[in-house]
Amino acid sequence: MTDLSELRFFATPPHPCSYLPGESATTVFLDPAAPLDQARYSALSRLGFRRSGVHLYRPHCSQCTACIPLRVVAEAFRPHRRHRRVLKRNADLTFREVPARATDEHYALYARYITERHRDGDMYPPTRDQFESFLLSAWAEPRCLELRLGPRLLGAAITDRLDDGLAAVYTYFDPDEKDRSLGTFAILNQLAWCRRESLPYLYLGYWIRRADKMRYKHEYQPCELRLGERWVSLGRPQGATP
Repeated sequence: MTDLSELRFFATPPHPCSYLPGESATTVFLDPAAPLDQARYSALSRLGFRRSGVHLYRPHCSQCTACIPLRVVAEAFRPHRRHRRVLKRNADLTFREVPARATDEHYALYARYITERHRDGDMYPPTRDQFESFLLSAWAEPRCLELRLGPRLLGAAITDRLDDGLAAVYTYFDPDEKDRSLGTFAILNQLAWCRRESLPYLYLGYWIRRADKMRYKHEYQPCELRLGERWVSLGRPQGATP
């Protein structure tokens, strides 16, 4: 059992919520000076924390519990009809797992994605420093699942290894290829990656029912939601074909 008792945490002042218009948010961060390794990162992930660059955080809003940590049970997951269509649509792509690096090729794709898909978000306008500080971390040693059509980079999923699974940190892709559903394709391949390495869970971050961009996560079932102090199963009958 990893000891977390000596870790210090700090709360931000209330600020506008990034996901729910009109709501106020408070975020708890782990002390940036705290020594981190995979064991501590994994233990904090099981408590609902996420990584942004070198920082670990989780929502801690006094009046709202909309952000619910979600993880998919990788071995039990079976793609339903829409997922199978996405896999077929992208059968011409190759993918590989490589160390996450801030190359010119990756930054150019990230900048296009943020500019065309998230112009109204906190990460616009994109910069090279923002790209590196948001996605990379020396202590986490993130990996990258590259999606390519021949030599052309179409998508990238930044992924961290945990003791009990993978954490899907962020995915960016070519905005001109929206018909491919590359975000879904990346998650399906991350789940396959979990199964190849006998890792129980894929951590997908926060499920937010009232936010269009965050609602999709519970379609990957069976999954577990962290409600209060425990993980609660949410699944569908095996053999069902939605």
